[in-house]
Amino acid sequence: MRFRPLLACMTALWLAGCELLPDAPFGGGASRDAAPAIDSVPSVCPGGIPDFADPACLLDDWVAFGLASQRGDRAWRDAILARLEGSASERRLARAVALSWGNERQWDQASELYKADLASAPVALQPLLRYWLNELEGRRSMARRLEEARGELADAEGRHAALEEEKAALAEKLEALTAIEQSINLRQQTD
Repeated sequence: MRFRPLLACMTALWLAGCELLPDAPFGGGASRDAAPAIDSVPSVCPGGIPDFADPACLLDDWVAFGLASQRGDRAWRDAILARLEGSASERRLARAVALSWGNERQWDQASELYKADLASAPVALQPLLRYWLNELEGRRSMARRLEEARGELADAEGRHAALEEEKAALAEKLEALTAIEQSINLRQQTD
């Protein structure tokens, strides 16, 4: 009879899974306060316009800027581009990130900036910038294919309209020839 409560507790733990187990081992393990969770560590990266200055914040700042560029509207993009004037490669690459989420004309500028300054970026940042460049090139390629398809569709519609006109002209000629044939047949019958 003494084993029933223990068996019930074990069954409850087995059914509930690991969620009811304590985080630290029983007796003398490390306390929860010893190591803070990753989510609770405050960010020391400044954010804003990214640069190459702080290697510890390099990826965080550039990813945050890329996300802001993706979410930003035209007014945000114009304000950021005004702040990103300059010929330093970090400014040009930040301009490329901002331009890559603008209109198709800006995509071309962004691609040129990425290609010109990608090699001058820190090695740790190059894969991210290369990924963004490849994604931009994919969008540019899709836009070109869409424009070509629209052109082909317009050409096909033009050919279709020309064929409809030709069909209508041939139908008129056929009616005229049919009327002439009927007239000839009537003359032959009366003669």
